[in-house]
Amino acid sequence: MMNNCEQCVVKNKAICSALDDNELIAINRLSRKVSIKAGQALIWEGDDSLIVANVVEGAFKLTSSLEDGREQIIGLLYPADFVGRPFGDRNEYTVTALADSKVCVFSRSDFDQFVREHPDLEHKLLQRTLIELDRVRRSMLMLGRKTAPERVASFLLEMSERLADASCSVVGGSLQQFALPFGRQQVADILGLTIETVSRQLTQLKKNDVIALPDHRNVQILDATRLQTIADSGVA
Repeated sequence: MMNNCEQCVVKNKAICSALDDNELIAINRLSRKVSIKAGQALIWEGDDSLIVANVVEGAFKLTSSLEDGREQIIGLLYPADFVGRPFGDRNEYTVTALADSKVCVFSRSDFDQFVREHPDLEHKLLQRTLIELDRVRRSMLMLGRKTAPERVASFLLEMSERLADASCSVVGGSLQQFALPFGRQQVADILGLTIETVSRQLTQLKKNDVIALPDHRNVQILDATRLQTIADSGVA
């Protein structure tokens, strides 16, 4: 059980940041902390919408299934992101952990009632929804129009921003060095590329001194301007 919101590592970034101390005590009574293993689903597409959650640690993918069983990744969630569908009867996607993760879970009905009673939280939730909508639109552009170099560069820039957003020690901006919370196969699935193509593009960026790769998971951005240029045009 999560018995103290003050100990939460994402308290200043998650939607709960809209609440005052007394409101945090109240919402804390509705929550529980759950550990999710990599590959385990938190929410299933088509099931009744019974829970919502804040991501505390790790990373999740949002997927939708086609009739023939194929799976399409439609979004990613990182620490401080909100999971689930308030005020909805059914889940529209499956939420699966890409790495060992922790979430702060609420009963959807309890959370819905709490939001109705706290307009600041409702406003924060709406703000997060609009931000996520913008991300989905950027992802559609990336998958529909961008080349492999542009996709990989765009992905690294987005990761540096999203992981900075999730860190309470970073205010604005982006991270120059970060650890990918999942492997290259997952990166390939997200970008609609093969793992060989992702590895080749990362190696090329390293050879051109745009990034450094201290190990298989860690990335250091050496030249953010050139990386942005590649993301925009595919040419350094």
